[in-house]
Amino acid sequence: MSGIQTTILGQHLRILMPLFLWLAPAGLLVGAFAAYRAWQRQRTVAALVPPHRLGAVLRGGGAAPGIAHGALLGLGLFFLLAAAAGPQCGERTELVKRTGIDLVVALDASTSMLARDVRPSRLDRARLEVLALLDRLKGDRVGLVVFAGDAFVQCPLTTDYSAARLFLRAVDPAAMPQQGTAIASALYESKRLLDGGGRGNAGRAVLLITDGEDQQGDAQQAAAALGEAGVRIYAVPVGNEAGEPIPLLDKDGNVTGYKKDRDNRTVLTRTDVAGLRELASRGNGLVLRGTSGELGVLMLLPELDKLQKGEVESRLSVQYDDKHLWLAWPAFALLCVAAAFGEGSSFLRRRSQA
Repeated sequence: MSGIQTTILGQHLRILMPLFLWLAPAGLLVGAFAAYRAWQRQRTVAALVPPHRLGAVLRGGGAAPGIAHGALLGLGLFFLLAAAAGPQCGERTELVKRTGIDLVVALDASTSMLARDVRPSRLDRARLEVLALLDRLKGDRVGLVVFAGDAFVQCPLTTDYSAARLFLRAVDPAAMPQQGTAIASALYESKRLLDGGGRGNAGRAVLLITDGEDQQGDAQQAAAALGEAGVRIYAVPVGNEAGEPIPLLDKDGNVTGYKKDRDNRTVLTRTDVAGLRELASRGNGLVLRGTSGELGVLMLLPELDKLQKGEVESRLSVQYDDKHLWLAWPAFALLCVAAAFGEGSSFLRRRSQA
């Protein structure tokens, strides 16, 4: 929440809307100007009326009601603007607990993810949807494992989604030390990351985003190992099953050609949906497949809600109490009295003339 915080006499103080606090002195200036105008009017009248008639003309206190009106108006506006600033005072500390699940996103960063059967590319589309997923998570810890021919942790488990976004944007197939699609390595690395999280009571899940072309052949065994450990696997197939050429890009991201095999034939990358479905089944999860150009990453959200929430974070937090009413009620009373004084001189004059 925006605002300013400080400590006065050992009490924590927070102002939610500092702008109104800076404007509060302007209320005093308005009141001072109103009082000055009342005094100025009294002097003008006094200069025009003979001294022996002054008491009869200025019955009801002369400039005093007008000056009192300005003073009360200024104080009322000051307290009103101070109340609008939203002052809060912290009087106690409480143990705040956050609950959620542990989720590892295992993202395929092999060159086959550069194929453009999904716009703008398989990898870019996956990245966009994971970013959208991070925007919708609430208190869950998320980690990122990146893999191609091998797998490594790109981002440890964290609730700092801003940091996770930075690590996600840095994923680049050109930076991968070894090409290929080692799904088993990605799953084992994800399990190692979850095991090191130390949240035994929280639900655990792996979101596997890949075209499914497992080149090591032991992904099903890895999926079974995760399923036995209580880790659910949700697989998101990327691309189509018909096959798509793998573009070769220059340093500016422009396509300069397509990947060829040893016989100079264009290499096609095909999505193994059936293999991913079997893999997700062994991991007690599901295959999430979207429509209309979407991969289906956001379909994970209702599945995560079904998992057991565990304690993700506990910390002491200062709890603030709203104090704006302490200023709003005096402001209301002062403005009401100021309004009465504003009519006071003419009222008294009418009474005296009656």
